[in-house]
Amino acid sequence: MKNDILYEIAQRMDSLSKGQKRIATYILNHYDKAAFMTASKLGTIVGVSESTVVRFAFELGYDGYPKLQRQLQEMIRNRLTAVQRIEVASEQLGSEEILDKVLNLDIEKIRRTLEETSRDDFNGAVQSIVRARSIYIIGARSAATLASFIAFYFHLIFENVRLVQTTSASEMFEQILRIGEEDIIIGISFPRYSKKTVKALNYAHSRNARVIAITDSISSPLVKESDYFLQARSDMASFVDSLVAPLSLINALIMAVGLQKQEELKHTFDKLEEIWDEYDVYEKAEADNAE
Repeated sequence: MKNDILYEIAQRMDSLSKGQKRIATYILNHYDKAAFMTASKLGTIVGVSESTVVRFAFELGYDGYPKLQRQLQEMIRNRLTAVQRIEVASEQLGSEEILDKVLNLDIEKIRRTLEETSRDDFNGAVQSIVRARSIYIIGARSAATLASFIAFYFHLIFENVRLVQTTSASEMFEQILRIGEEDIIIGISFPRYSKKTVKALNYAHSRNARVIAITDSISSPLVKESDYFLQARSDMASFVDSLVAPLSLINALIMAVGLQKQEELKHTFDKLEEIWDEYDVYEKAEADNAE
């Protein structure tokens, strides 16, 4: 594939300096590890200076090493096996201060999500949801928790919300069989991307339904099927999927939709409060006794 960074590195090998060839060879053989190394660490591993690593990035046409590193991460996101993810996480996080490192990585993902998500796509998605006849929501594996979260709150706002189960492909298509141009489907998937989710969005798109993709990158297979692309970063290469930034984006989506349906929502919660009180749903907190 000609836009693959590994292909580009291999093609340029003969024109590189001796030190740069050592960097290139290491990346070609250990791209899963190199993608998460700083320029300094990569230089130490292959026995060259940090400045040589930076010059290598410039030689490949990048503005700096961080751009090269990000391109490597984009490329491998859907390639890493679970075992490779464990190995990368071990090197990236180490064994100390896991709490600090993981939370700071998640903070960075929320920051990048805020910077990169299209406001036009976000607002367009909100309006399409509000106007939709039926709302279908699909997410497989760990993304199923996000799909359930959206469905829980949308059920409080709308009458016709369908959480699509992905236990089998045949059952999945039976649930979205009648989707049409007045409907909308929200598909959620992060590396490694779910084939079932991609197929569901492809079918919905062929039926002229509006498609909202909540995923991590423009290169995600969900994006080509979508009318609205909501980008939420999930970059941690661990065996545990980091869903903090996607959940934050989804919170914003639910809030924006709720504000559009404010009067209906107030009416719904008035009814629910009566039901919750009548059937003693929630434990009532006792006020502290004043002395």
